[in-house]
Amino acid sequence: MKWVRFEHEGLHRFGILQNDLITVTSLDWDDVLAGRPAVSIGTVPLSEIQLLSPLPRPGKIIAIGLNYMDHCREQNLTPPESPVMFCKFPTSVIGPDEVIEWSSNLTKEVDYEVELAVVIGRTARRVSQDSALDYVLGYTAANDVSARDLQFSDGQWVRGKSLDTFCPLGPALVTTDEIPCPQDLTIRCEVNGETLQDGHTKEMIFPVDYLVSFISQAFTLEPGDVILTGTPDGVGVFRDPQVFLGKDDQVAVEIENIGRMNNICRELD
Repeated sequence: MKWVRFEHEGLHRFGILQNDLITVTSLDWDDVLAGRPAVSIGTVPLSEIQLLSPLPRPGKIIAIGLNYMDHCREQNLTPPESPVMFCKFPTSVIGPDEVIEWSSNLTKEVDYEVELAVVIGRTARRVSQDSALDYVLGYTAANDVSARDLQFSDGQWVRGKSLDTFCPLGPALVTTDEIPCPQDLTIRCEVNGETLQDGHTKEMIFPVDYLVSFISQAFTLEPGDVILTGTPDGVGVFRDPQVFLGKDDQVAVEIENIGRMNNICRELD
């Protein structure tokens, strides 16, 4: 199923998206996580609602750096021997068509990163790689927006990756029955209509099942937690000349079988 969270007639609801029509349900996020059956209370065209982030507020957002071979190649880096982990704060989450914004007094080098986001559905602690996908509820698209000047000057990545609005998620949460193999998806990012990232999840150094297992050896993954699985090549900081986001730029991330999410940028004084 393609779960969407949206605002309609002043209420936030969960529904199932199919062919640009949403089946509205009375379920909340806990119901979705628990796999409770969806009972229709009506339908509404996608064109008549405002999509929100499919996750109201993740408990944890665990991100993986340097997880695509082509992304390592564009930096002339040796691929890591184990996953490189950092966190983004839940307060960074926004949804489709919401504004990515930042203060020009804080950062002047804002970058885009399309990523496949994994949403955990069951409590996972020390799970095996063979069973890891059994703990996944589904997948959505993410933009790991990054303030590169903060990221590199701080010497660690949390602040530069966690500014408010720096984690767009959407447009839908697609359950694992529709994406049985997360390593077989095209993944793209456009800025102002120009394709700047055009990759494939087969390029991941550490696949989704490995990441879930690896992370769960260190700490508990809880239902609703999100894992951002890395980005392919083409990010702005490693282009020549460099490409950074600015006022009124339109950013779109798109992942096969999940959909396309658009956001506009706003640079504050």
